[in-house]
Amino acid sequence: MRVVVQRVSQASVTINQEVKSAISCGLLIFMGIEDADTDEDIDWLVKKVSQLRIFNDDNGVMNRSLTEINGDALVISQFTLHASTKKGNRPSYIRASKADFAIPMYEKFIRELSAKLGKPVGSGEFGADMKVALINDGPVTIMLDTKFKEF
Repeated sequence: MRVVVQRVSQASVTINQEVKSAISCGLLIFMGIEDADTDEDIDWLVKKVSQLRIFNDDNGVMNRSLTEINGDALVISQFTLHASTKKGNRPSYIRASKADFAIPMYEKFIRELSAKLGKPVGSGEFGADMKVALINDGPVTIMLDTKFKEF
């Protein structure tokens, strides 16, 4: 699993001109899933995302986690995170999982993150044409890949 995590003051996802989910202070998480992903990847990622110390404390130092600030989360599926641009100018998405595998993994990640945070987690709709709006706070953007945990 590969994610791009953005600290936001607000974010929303619109599908067919209707807002599906919106959050205030928290994390916008773009998620790409590949066939090699497992439940262990979900567990690691839920723990890492919920405990990333990227929110400011009283001294303005990034020292608080999403759970510590009781922040919100919005998860958006994004197969393009697994794009390969090695050859030519047209990206290849061969590493990105097909819907039959990716949807259950995506939904499980959302359920597990929701359980960890103790509140609902917003989401987009897998495979839909989505319009994502956000105000990146900082800006703070972190990339995580369960296959390169030191990344």
